Amino acid sequence: MWKEAVLILLVFTGLAIGADKYTELQNLGPLPEYVVKTIKEKIVVDGKLSETAWLQARPITLMFPWDFQTGKKQKTTVKMVRNADTLYVGYEAEDTDITAIYENRDDPTYKDDCVEIFIKPSQETDSYFGMEMNARGVLFDYFYPFPNSLDKGLNFEGVQLKTTLRGTLNQRNDQDNGWTLEVAIPFKNFAQLSKQAAPKSGDKWRVQVNRWDGTEDSAGRRLSMWCHPGLKAANPHNPERFGIVVFE
Repeated sequence: MWKEAVLILLVFTGLAIGADKYTELQNLGPLPEYVVKTIKEKIVVDGKLSETAWLQARPITLMFPWDFQTGKKQKTTVKMVRNADTLYVGYEAEDTDITAIYENRDDPTYKDDCVEIFIKPSQETDSYFGMEMNARGVLFDYFYPFPNSLDKGLNFEGVQLKTTLRGTLNQRNDQDNGWTLEVAIPFKNFAQLSKQAAPKSGDKWRVQVNRWDGTEDSAGRRLSMWCHPGLKAANPHNPERFGIVVFE
C-alpha cells in the first residue's frame, strides 16, 4: 500500500520543497549540515556505541525549540555513520527518569521516552520515512505522504535496534542517568524514494532527528530537535526544516 502511495505522490504532487508552505516562523537561520562518514569497521549493534567509528563521529546536540515547554532540558546527542549498504544512527540521552511502556512493533512509542529520525531521500516530494524508537528498543516505523495522513503499513526490513539503560526502567521513585540507542537501517528500505540501492558519495538527503523526553501524560514533557521546525506548536513534522546530511 505504501509503495503505491509513493508512486501516486511522485506523479501528481510534482515539486516538493516550496518555500514556506508549512513553516510558520521566520528568521530561523540556515539549515545545519552533517557529513555522514563512510566506515570500514564492523559495527555490532549492542546499544553501546563503543566502536572507534562511533568515537570518531561528530555529535549533533539537540536543541529545545519551545520555551513554553516546562520539562527538564536533558541533553541528547546523535551520531550517524554509514557503510556501503547501511545507515547507523546512535543516540545518547541524559535521563533522570527512564520511562517506556510500549513493547510491540508499531505501538505508539512516541508517547514514551523516545528518539526519532525522519528521512527524506528525494527532493521531488515532501514525503518521508519516520522511525520512532522508545527506551525499550521498540520501533514504530511508517511512511508519511506529507501533509496527508501517515501510512502505518510500512515495516522496514533488516533493521537492528538495541538500547542500554543507565538506570531502572519505569521506576519513578529512583534517580536514573540516561540511556543509549543504536540502530542499523539498510538503505534498501529507502529505495522507493531514493531511486537507488544506496546513496552515492556527495548525495544529499534531508533528515530530522528528535527526542521526546517524558511520557505523553506527564506535565513536564519536552521535545528536542536537531533543526527548529519553524512551527508555533511543539510538533516535529515539517520537511521544509529538515537538516541536510551529506554522504561521504
